[in-house]
Amino acid sequence: MFSITTLWIPFTITAALGQVARNAMQRQLTGPLGTWGATNIRFLFGFPFSIAFFAVVMVATGDHLPWPTAAFWPWLLLGALSQIIATGLMLLAMNDRSFVVTTAYLKTEAIQTAIFGFVFLGDHLTMLKVIAILIATIGVIVTALRPGGEKNFADLKPTIIGLVAAAAFALSAIGFRGAIITVSGVSFVTAASYTLVFGLFLQTLVLTIYLLARAPKVLTAMLGMWKPSLFAGFMGAFASQFWFLAFALTAAANVRTLALVEVLFAQAVAYYSFKQPLSARELSGIALIVVGVALLVAV
Repeated sequence: MFSITTLWIPFTITAALGQVARNAMQRQLTGPLGTWGATNIRFLFGFPFSIAFFAVVMVATGDHLPWPTAAFWPWLLLGALSQIIATGLMLLAMNDRSFVVTTAYLKTEAIQTAIFGFVFLGDHLTMLKVIAILIATIGVIVTALRPGGEKNFADLKPTIIGLVAAAAFALSAIGFRGAIITVSGVSFVTAASYTLVFGLFLQTLVLTIYLLARAPKVLTAMLGMWKPSLFAGFMGAFASQFWFLAFALTAAANVRTLALVEVLFAQAVAYYSFKQPLSARELSGIALIVVGVALLVAV
């Protein structure tokens, strides 16, 4: 059984599973819609579902409608805009020859989240939790690397792209957690759902304006593909709902480290669905992830 203080564990695992499904849908839509069009799917089509989730939560909890404080908006802007910037840097990495190396650097997000959480939110992490974060992160980097990729680790470009993208993702997690904990007088479920509504609205607004200015035909194509987009939007809002619930209960670094189990899910899919064998390197990386995540949850 889980207590309120440990509910962040099943919340995070559920969010990671939902994110795997959302990513799969977005990949299918990237061809006809382009990368930014497929990215906006999670915001534009996810926003209505976030409102529906919030309405259900309000009825279930009986909470009053929160009113945002002045502190809520800077945190929300940090979370929403950092996530868009991080996504843009990831797209840039996809066109780089050193994408695998850049991806490895991206996995430093959990470590950077721990640092930013301590600096900006005063999140307390024990030494054992810090060790757990380091072990799991090293495991993911080992799993992400491919033979021959190490030689490019000294290249400046993949280093900068990967570390800055990871920092932007880390700041996004900190921003959203910061916004959630400023919503007072209501349950953590209401605070998380409330923040999600505003976060998706802001991200939808920014990316839709961008597409209107730069690629209006993409928006038309998105509306024409509303059926698959609707499911992708639902899965995006579903995953985000559980990310935010986890952020409401514990330090963002704990959530983002446990979220590394997504790598295990992806490896399992590759092994069982596509019969892709696991190398000794991948197995050692997976072992480190399991050890790091187990230690994080145990302490």
